[in-house]
Amino acid sequence: MTSGTLQHAGARSNHIRKSRADRTFDLIIYTIAVIMTLLALYPMYFIVIASISDPNQVAQGNVLLWPQGFSMEGYSYLFSMGNLWRGYLNTILYSLAGTLIMLAVNIPVAYSLSRRDLVGRGFFTFFFIFPMFFGGGLIPTFIILNNTFGLVDTFTVMVLPFSVISYYIVVARTFFQTSLPGELWDAAQIDGCGNLRYFFTIVLPLSKAILAVIALWAAVGHWNSYFNAMIYLRTPEKYPLQLVMRNILINNEMAASAMTGSAAADINRKANLIKYGAIVVSSLPIMTMYPFVQKYFNQGVMIGALKG
Repeated sequence: MTSGTLQHAGARSNHIRKSRADRTFDLIIYTIAVIMTLLALYPMYFIVIASISDPNQVAQGNVLLWPQGFSMEGYSYLFSMGNLWRGYLNTILYSLAGTLIMLAVNIPVAYSLSRRDLVGRGFFTFFFIFPMFFGGGLIPTFIILNNTFGLVDTFTVMVLPFSVISYYIVVARTFFQTSLPGELWDAAQIDGCGNLRYFFTIVLPLSKAILAVIALWAAVGHWNSYFNAMIYLRTPEKYPLQLVMRNILINNEMAASAMTGSAAADINRKANLIKYGAIVVSSLPIMTMYPFVQKYFNQGVMIGALKG
């Protein structure tokens, strides 16, 4: 056995045999990690079990780890409403179209700003970063979208006017600058590759991580969005799921406040069931999608954090 092998074996043995202080430190770290994980997961778990429990048991604090007084009444009421399914369809369409438009707009801009040979690069960078700190305001934006472009109460107003996100551009630009070496472009030029071909055949295939990150952020943003719909949509048939849920909860609360006695108690009971069920119904698709893009999401975020 050579001296190098002995040294390697000794180093490996020292690495395996941890001191008591190291083991104590590891135990503390793992304990904190487990506690933080439980603190993050329990609220979601509580919402699920509360949505299928008796609301009176929930109000009395009897629902902690298991459902009490199993009931699917809240889900039955939600699923019986036709506007809920219409809102689901609208949200899916808004999320798909909005995510694709955001990728089509922000990714090419980010790549262009990452190129050092871009003429006026500093000006264009300032042009896209400035709106991160200063905006035109809600009322001027509404006037422009309504009077100038006529987009109010249309499908387009939910996916096009707010598709440029400066933060996405900054993150993607940092990724391109730190993850794509300049020599790659030089080699592509030698082989006769132009800018468009280089972007679509080399840059995009090598950028799956950041594409997944931006796509997930955009999809979650569109799925959870209700404020733009509340301001710019007038027709209930065009409302997204979140706005439909909001209206259902508000209507039930208003109905409960307008009644007294057993009728008010029944409406309050139904409103509590609907509240937790609405959270589960509106969050489940995004939570289901996340595991499929988790690998790219983690990779893209870590690459930007380490090299940015």
